[in-house]
Amino acid sequence: MPAVSKGDGMRGLAVFISDIRNCKSKEAEIKRINKELANIRSKFKGDKALDGYSKKKYVCKLLFIFLLGHDIDFGHMEAVNLLSSNKYTEKQIGYLFISVLVNSNSDLIRLINNGIKNDLASRNPTFMNLALHCIANVGSREMAEAFASEIPRILVAGDTMDSVKQSAALCLLRLNRTSPDLVPMGEWTARVVHLLNDQHLGVVTAATSLITTLAQKSPDDFKTSISLAVARLSRIVTSASIDLQDYTYYFVAAPWLSVKLLRLLQCYPPPEDAALRSRLTECLETILNKAQEPPKSKKVQHSNAKNAVLFEAISLIIHHDSEPTLLVRACNQLGQFLQHRETNLRYLALESMCTLASSEFSHETVKTHIETVINALKTERDVSVRQRAVDLLYAMCDRSNAKQIVAEMLSYLETADYSIREEIVLKVAILAEKYAVDYTWYVDTILNLIRIAGDYVSEEVWYRVIQIVINRDDVQGYAAKTVFEALQAPACHENLVKVGGYILGEFGNLIAGDSRSSPLVQFNLLHSKFHLCSVPTRALLLSAYIKFINLFPEVKTTIQDVLRSDSQLRNADVELQQRAVEYLRLSCIASTDILATVLEEMPPFPERESSILAKLKRKKGPGNLPDIDDTRRNVNGNTEHSDNTEATKKGSTHPFTDLLNLNSTPSTGGSLLVDVFSDNTSPASTEVSEENFPRFVCKNNGVIYENQLLQIGLKSEYRQNLGRMYVFYGNKTSTQFLSFTSSVTSPDTLKTQLNVHAKTVDPIIEGGAQVQQILNIECVSDFTDAPVLNIQFRYGGTLQNIAVKLPVMLNKFFQPTEMTSQDFFQRWKQLGAPQQEVQKIFKAKHPMDTEVTKAKILGFGVALLDGVDPNPSNFVGAGVIHTKNTQVGCLLRLEPNTQAQMYRLTLRTSRDSVSQRLCDLLSEQF
Repeated sequence: MPAVSKGDGMRGLAVFISDIRNCKSKEAEIKRINKELANIRSKFKGDKALDGYSKKKYVCKLLFIFLLGHDIDFGHMEAVNLLSSNKYTEKQIGYLFISVLVNSNSDLIRLINNGIKNDLASRNPTFMNLALHCIANVGSREMAEAFASEIPRILVAGDTMDSVKQSAALCLLRLNRTSPDLVPMGEWTARVVHLLNDQHLGVVTAATSLITTLAQKSPDDFKTSISLAVARLSRIVTSASIDLQDYTYYFVAAPWLSVKLLRLLQCYPPPEDAALRSRLTECLETILNKAQEPPKSKKVQHSNAKNAVLFEAISLIIHHDSEPTLLVRACNQLGQFLQHRETNLRYLALESMCTLASSEFSHETVKTHIETVINALKTERDVSVRQRAVDLLYAMCDRSNAKQIVAEMLSYLETADYSIREEIVLKVAILAEKYAVDYTWYVDTILNLIRIAGDYVSEEVWYRVIQIVINRDDVQGYAAKTVFEALQAPACHENLVKVGGYILGEFGNLIAGDSRSSPLVQFNLLHSKFHLCSVPTRALLLSAYIKFINLFPEVKTTIQDVLRSDSQLRNADVELQQRAVEYLRLSCIASTDILATVLEEMPPFPERESSILAKLKRKKGPGNLPDIDDTRRNVNGNTEHSDNTEATKKGSTHPFTDLLNLNSTPSTGGSLLVDVFSDNTSPASTEVSEENFPRFVCKNNGVIYENQLLQIGLKSEYRQNLGRMYVFYGNKTSTQFLSFTSSVTSPDTLKTQLNVHAKTVDPIIEGGAQVQQILNIECVSDFTDAPVLNIQFRYGGTLQNIAVKLPVMLNKFFQPTEMTSQDFFQRWKQLGAPQQEVQKIFKAKHPMDTEVTKAKILGFGVALLDGVDPNPSNFVGAGVIHTKNTQVGCLLRLEPNTQAQMYRLTLRTSRDSVSQRLCDLLSEQF
């Protein structure tokens, strides 16, 4: 680059910068800048033509003002004019201004491209470099279209100077990253490989970066680079530092080029040619040998450069995974770094050993460092290093050391950082399941896991332990005994209550012979936790109670009293209320045989890939998790397979998210508990699915849509005119859903009546996994239509489109209102206008059960008023619908005629449209 002469200094610019720095306040700075901008604008618009120096000075001032954070809306044309100057300093400022301030959509792009073309054709290396730097800095599609074919010619031309070749290679690399479709692959690709033999190491370094990127896209076109890269690498690692004096960094020969060459070789498998493979092995051995040599300098730059080459060499050894000697040596070298005083080295060593642990040749060597890794887990100050230690323990685990590693992870879990507890819980659960020879140990481990870190035990973990207990007869009695003992602790985590409720409900009879765990003792123990639990857990416990009635008839009366209590039958949560009503009715009317059939023991779950592993993969991200489920061959010759390999191949139609039926409401009447594993396999369609829409009129939770690929579950809550809906998308396949999007659309009339805001959802859903989306809903005014949920994703290369009608109805915004008989009839008379009343007489579609009818009216959202109607067989309700604009009072009366199997439904509200809509919704439920 030409030296800047003393005459090129811009005194006016220096004075302006000094003035800005001397400003005492922001206001003074802005005043000085505005004054300067006015002066520059007047100079640019003046009649007197400015010379190159003045243009350069004023453009420089504009650039400085922009860098201070102020907008610049003029001066672009003057900067473009500087490109035609023959003076380096003027041309340099023009290119600098364009690189910083001109965007790709500017009208000046054509003029700029013409200036760049002139400089590229000038064969002046200085001007060519400036032009190439500008193309790379802007990197727009327009520039790629204009110069993508020109730059490769400059790069491979025989008369191009070395500095220009460097710039051309890096410029082409930039364009390939921004617009890969515009960079043509032609005859130049074969010639650019030979730049690896160039005498100028700067050219080789730039060319290696370019070739590595291109080889990742088209590996076959650049196969010839392997031999050239090995030859160049060999010359570097065997040379003395004085041989490459200009490129030696703190006694390390060309470290950046070495790293780039090693990365290029990682784009390909090991060389097939024996001589080339041997030469590469020698290079890697030399790098490992140099790592053992005493340092030639105590400065950190020396060790950083040396270790950068070493770690890249180890990455190549791991990538090839074909030389046992090199793999073991690499492992031992990394083992030395595990106790190094430099934190970064310990981190990198742990990270690399995680990958080595998956190799058949080095797995046993990695295991020899288990004590060091465990010590790092206990003593490291840096949480990121401790996290890598957990990853390495997970990767090196096999049947021989599983119990030790799981015990150490559980011990560390008690004091682990909150940010990594969930990940440790998942890993402990996976290892305990995968390497469990004795499943009593597995049960003990998972219960201990819940005790230590219950808040971080996800649903997938406790679902999985229940699946395994149900599928293995030999562990059911032990599991029942263990959870019974664990529940006796004064403070139990809710997840332990869930596991205990489910297992005792299924297998409590296996320990009922002991007086210390008699049926009544089991029931009292579970019920003592009932009032401390959340609604889903209470729902599960109610299911356990009805199971107890089948297992232990002697506690039937006690349980019926609990189900009959006001706290259950009048529960504010429709889920609990419905379960209590239906379970109570079932226990009263069903014979012993029917009860035994309906409530028989759960069948074994279909074997398939663990959903816990899928969750861990989602958490760590693709490529960041040692895949312990892949077959790993150890040095003894035996193989360890995942227990679920066959199941994974077969796939499963049942998503793990609905295995325990916690998110769905028990169906009414004789179909109670039969639909736990239903498989509605309706094909994906662009038509709006409304099949399950009516089922949600009187409930808020359940499965709204399901086909062979996808299950969509809902969980909703409403308060006054606001609502929140949680939508759960479950991938029922073992294949990823890609480009997953979901949006909510509404008819034009509904847009002004109902606001629905959908939060974004993860674009990738792993096989067997589930993601959640939150919809926030606001009722502005009364409405009749419903919004539509549109889902789109790619499965196996095919675009899937699904549209589902969302169950957002007007009655969801009810607030129940308690009223006396006098108040009710007084209000009834006030709403006596003909347009305020809607009445409908209809035939009963379902059995006319009093308890079920009560539950449906409560689920509809109104308060059920007892003793108001003179006829005790009639049902009377009252509530207020809240919208943003107004409140609408509602009174309803349902008169059943059991002999004729008919109903008469009467609704009175202050708005006729509301009366009609509510009547239509509710009448379809009976």
